[in-house]
Amino acid sequence: MDKIQQHTILVEQRDQVTIIRLNRPEVHNAMNEVMIAELTTSFQELTSSKILPRAVVLRGNGKSFCAGADLNYMKGIAGFGFEENVKDGQKLAKLFLSVYQCPVPVVAVVHGSAFGGANGLLAACDIVIAEENTKFAFSEVKLGIAPATIAPFVIKRIGEFGAKELMITGKRFRAEEAFHWHLVNFVVPEEKIDEQLQQILNELQSAAPGAVRETKKLIEEIMEGNDLDENLDHTSRLIAHLRASKEGQEGMAAFLEKRKAAWNQSGKN
Repeated sequence: MDKIQQHTILVEQRDQVTIIRLNRPEVHNAMNEVMIAELTTSFQELTSSKILPRAVVLRGNGKSFCAGADLNYMKGIAGFGFEENVKDGQKLAKLFLSVYQCPVPVVAVVHGSAFGGANGLLAACDIVIAEENTKFAFSEVKLGIAPATIAPFVIKRIGEFGAKELMITGKRFRAEEAFHWHLVNFVVPEEKIDEQLQQILNELQSAAPGAVRETKKLIEEIMEGNDLDENLDHTSRLIAHLRASKEGQEGMAAFLEKRKAAWNQSGKN
């Protein structure tokens, strides 16, 4: 297992899975400018890598996933002028976009607290597991601001009226309500988190990696709003390409021959 220690995150490679841990446990993994930059760089490097992992896991060390923005970071940006604030907002938006556009599935594991910008991080992920006692809040309105940079990703995930209730009130809520609004996919007790994570990774590793990447890309393209005719033409061409691909041929052969496909590491047929 390879580990790369950076200033605010820890990156591990394990069984073809990249694990990125927010690593400022002394401040509940609150985000500052260094963490934002290191996370962005890590996801951008993943995207441009010639050898991709099967999945990425994003989680936090210590008592919380992420408590939002770091207090000292907030003090610093409070004195920024308008143009400086625009640039700072663009850096945060770039981070969320780099997570959302990661070519392989990104699974977030959330515990403790997920406040403010932390919800932008998890909303940009593909699948989210939450420990049942996790506290969530879109607390920006309590500070006189709006959850602006996270809004495109959160609204895409939970919809207009879920966003209105949670963002306009700024209330705190727990994992069960987050599940109700589809902010998270699974709610589990603390002792079941790693088991649930492994189940998801097993499913991903039983699927063809190229097909998984193409499916994730396909969903994003359709959600961008092409008209139905364009989507139908694109999807017809995509399925033809994938059926003729090396993975497609191997997958169909394995199915017909009742054996595991070459990429299958999970033991599933």
